[in-house]
Amino acid sequence: MLDLSRLAAQMQGMGQQLTQEAEAARRRGERARRVLAEMRSRQDDWVSLLDQWRDRLSFVAAEPIEPLDTRVMIEAPPVAHTVLATDGSQISPSHHEIAYCYLINTGRVVLHYGQGRYPLLDSVPEVVYRPEDLYVSRQWGISTEDWMGYRRTVSEAEVLAEMAIAVATERSRPNSSMAKNNGGKVPKNISAKTSRKSVKSEPLPLLAMVDGSLIYWFLETLPAAARDRILPPILAAWDRLRLSGVPMMGYLSASRSGEALNFLRLHGCKFSEPDCPNHCPNRADDAPCNGLRPLRDAALWEGLLQPGERGPLWRSSARILGDYGLHGVFFCYVHVGSEVARIEVPEWLVRDRPLFDRALGIMIAQVQKGQGYPVALAEAHNQAVVRGGDRARFFLLLEREMTKAGLRNVGTSYKEARKRGSIA
Repeated sequence: MLDLSRLAAQMQGMGQQLTQEAEAARRRGERARRVLAEMRSRQDDWVSLLDQWRDRLSFVAAEPIEPLDTRVMIEAPPVAHTVLATDGSQISPSHHEIAYCYLINTGRVVLHYGQGRYPLLDSVPEVVYRPEDLYVSRQWGISTEDWMGYRRTVSEAEVLAEMAIAVATERSRPNSSMAKNNGGKVPKNISAKTSRKSVKSEPLPLLAMVDGSLIYWFLETLPAAARDRILPPILAAWDRLRLSGVPMMGYLSASRSGEALNFLRLHGCKFSEPDCPNHCPNRADDAPCNGLRPLRDAALWEGLLQPGERGPLWRSSARILGDYGLHGVFFCYVHVGSEVARIEVPEWLVRDRPLFDRALGIMIAQVQKGQGYPVALAEAHNQAVVRGGDRARFFLLLEREMTKAGLRNVGTSYKEARKRGSIA
């Protein structure tokens, strides 16, 4: 139980501290905007310097591929479009439960707009209990709990691709939605000429969304054998999206990334050659070029963008992206009205600018419909989350199956039973 009286005593002065930090952040933001304007005048020179010394930097600096003063107002999406999203949740393994296993639950959402069609709102559960699956990660020194999270990431990507391909295949059939809503027949009041026109019409726009980054930083620390179990299935799912012509986007709310600001650190370097290991060894955090810390990218662009605008596109320099192939990650910051969000997309989407622009328009509409956060992502989370009652029913079902199998003395540990039955 939380002792609020003791907590209140510790919170005295917290408001004053936060006020001081906000003022300091404002001054850093002004300084960052001045540096950004100065670097714009010689942007090509700074990009060349980054390309030359990227391997000698102690930080990850993104590369701008558009002018730093780029401001693009995002256009509204077509009335008829479809949005897909997935999100995952889990029941972690515990030696105190009746069996050591874990559950991955992937929420699925398909929302159709302007089409008169019902949405898809459900989840796909997967229980992992075989020893060869539970303990496979131990050989690389990775805990079962961490491995469960990695497998959840794979499931989210694969389920998203499966949904997108199903929807893309359906929309490619002539008059598919019209026939579906009329018992499999085209309505009689639709002339043959109109029917032929609909066959030639452009397919309805789609957008596949994921919550969070497309850059899986955690893979950088994994052994190669472990990484090969996680990354290839994800990239294979993304390939299926690319070949189906379905744009994919990662939405990061309250992003704490500093990749774009790290590009500005080149301006603050006191040396003509930004060779961090030689000039500033063991000074990654307090180096002279890091005077804008702890300012974040989103805070910088919040003072530069108007609602509905995006800033310049950047190419991420994360080391793990060297294994991504055609799916190198680009990002931009978008003022969605409620906040400045970081939007990440694969390289193949950036190369198709009309498709990229249309995807951004659908994303903005999702934020508006969700009152500050994409409604498809919020619903995918709601479908995926495993609540207390779901957890209890899961273990009750498991206990029943174990009893059917002839196992005896099935139950939780004394510790877990005692915690659930506190007398306090």
